[in-house]
Amino acid sequence: MIASYSPQQPKDLVLEVAESDTTKVHAVFAQARAAQADWADAPAGARASALATAADAVAAAADELTTVMVREVGKPLGEAKGEVARSVAILRYYAQQVFDPVGAVHEPSGQGLLLTQRRPLGVAGLITPWNFPLAIPLWKAAPALAFGNAVVLKPAPEATACGIRLVELIAAALPDGLLGCVPGDAEAGRAIVAEADVVSFTGSTATGNLVAQAAVQRGVRVQAEMGGQNPAIVLPDADLEATAAQIANAAAGYAGQKCTATKRVIVVGETGRFRDAFVAAVEALGVGDPADPHVLVGPVIDQNARDRVLGVAEDAERVGGRVLTGGVALDQDGWFVAPTVVEGVPANHTLACEEVFGPICLLQAAADLDEAVALANSVPYGLTAGVYTRDLGNALATSQRLDAGQIKVNAPTTGVDFYLPFGGEKASSVGPREQGKAAQEFFTSLHTITIAPA
Repeated sequence: MIASYSPQQPKDLVLEVAESDTTKVHAVFAQARAAQADWADAPAGARASALATAADAVAAAADELTTVMVREVGKPLGEAKGEVARSVAILRYYAQQVFDPVGAVHEPSGQGLLLTQRRPLGVAGLITPWNFPLAIPLWKAAPALAFGNAVVLKPAPEATACGIRLVELIAAALPDGLLGCVPGDAEAGRAIVAEADVVSFTGSTATGNLVAQAAVQRGVRVQAEMGGQNPAIVLPDADLEATAAQIANAAAGYAGQKCTATKRVIVVGETGRFRDAFVAAVEALGVGDPADPHVLVGPVIDQNARDRVLGVAEDAERVGGRVLTGGVALDQDGWFVAPTVVEGVPANHTLACEEVFGPICLLQAAADLDEAVALANSVPYGLTAGVYTRDLGNALATSQRLDAGQIKVNAPTTGVDFYLPFGGEKASSVGPREQGKAAQEFFTSLHTITIAPA
């Protein structure tokens, strides 16, 4: 059985359902394949209309979806409302992208016609995380469906209720069997990779690498979006107070449980003023019940996540670092930990080179911009990075030197524009970008057709 509990009330069982085994996954894929051929042959307008209807259904269920998201994954109320609105926008965006060109006509070498044409791949297998339980499934499923594929989704066990309800709402607008949901854990995930014609994964680096290897062995197209160890560089000319407040939210908002959360703050030059402003901004963040509209930092997802944050903070002090704020569990029900800022750890410490999925970040000092960029690029990841400065020259030059798929200037590392390609460098991603116009390329194959006169 898959049992999902609320992280702010660990005795609150949100949902318990049977875990999908290999046989169940196979059956859902069989239904999806049966529905996919007619869906691919349907007029573009029919697919667009279905996705638009699905968007209306999600919008109509906004309050319900917000409530279950807050309860099941501890997402603060304001962020949960924003994710529902974003989910509606994703569906409406891909409802229109259905009408994008699916090929091009080229000049032939002789008489006749030479053209390219994109076709759907078949059934897309999606494996998604708990931290964005609506948006991430949709920014994968919506384009897959728009371009003629069927979809089978495996939501993270911790977000089972969100995943099941989302699929119920959307599937009602689609042909029977075209969109399926298989609640489960590792067995269901392996079965999806073994069955799918194209695989899209978001989650941990270790699991993502296994997914990618298994898909490649089958000769199946795969994208895996994984971890981040995201830096924010603060130059001396930045507005320190405003920058500190923005980075504090990017580091600890939603308890730091975003792959794009700021994990390292690299201050160029004298650090004292920024340190004071940053610690004050972190301590000012509202922590508590995520259903409270004033709360920005809810619980981490489970006890293991809380123990990880606390253990890393304790180890930082053991090796000579300083915990400037936080590093303790809060005395209340749920998996709450105070937002934590650490400085002074060695370069090989966990906080300096690995992703810790929680409200904890490292403050580092750099003598100049060159050293700051070197520090930023020194980790195995390259998902997102930020630089704060009033100097346009430094902003442009630094954005060209950072090893990250997404680079922000005077903006938080968090936040993704669903209509633009998203992905990382190095260990953060395997395969092509997702979202935006890149999605059509991933979920379709390109065929070249030559038509000569009889």
